Amino acid sequence: MKAKILWVEGKRADSPSFVPDLRRKGFIIEVVPTGNAAQAGLSEAGADLVVINAASLRSSGKRICQGIRSEWPKLPILVIANPDRPMPKDACADVVLKLPFTSRKLVNRILPMLPVVSNNLLQTGPISLDMERRLVRCEEKEGHLTPRLTLLLKLLMHHRGEVLEREQLFRQVWNTEYTGDTRTLDVHISWLRQAIELDPRKPRFLRTIRGVGYRLDV
Repeated sequence: MKAKILWVEGKRADSPSFVPDLRRKGFIIEVVPTGNAAQAGLSEAGADLVVINAASLRSSGKRICQGIRSEWPKLPILVIANPDRPMPKDACADVVLKLPFTSRKLVNRILPMLPVVSNNLLQTGPISLDMERRLVRCEEKEGHLTPRLTLLLKLLMHHRGEVLEREQLFRQVWNTEYTGDTRTLDVHISWLRQAIELDPRKPRFLRTIRGVGYRLDV
């Protein structure tokens, strides 16, 4: 079963519509023109995520957000905002993206908000790992991993927030009792940072715990 997105979008000509591109990528999208239509659509068919293209509505999207949140408090909401119209802090949206941005960036922000619909898909914060295709997405980055890197990231995701000792990681990922030289692990950690970090030299997610090992912070 594929996730469903309810998309609120007006007909403002100078606001880009990402709907055709996202549909080509396989997303199931129902488009409605107003906040009232959005609430009616949610009542009838539901959705896994609401996207409000506020830039196409000549508004901030605040009222639509608050109306949806009052009825469906746990439903994720993403707002596409015009940079000339600041989004109020109390608008209740989970994510606000200000134009301009690419379809890829939009997809990378949508995926973590959708429910996991596959046993082969791991989701931890902004990191999404498709173990079958060995594909990782994190914020604006996307890339393919080797089998070893996939296993390493899977282990870190299962133990997010925990410090994993270098010897423990090496033992489990390389399936060996020999842990006398774990420099190979350090190299793989470097490659993994290149795959998920915007700036691998200043990692936000995959942290080094000096003298001990590594920790995935999300």
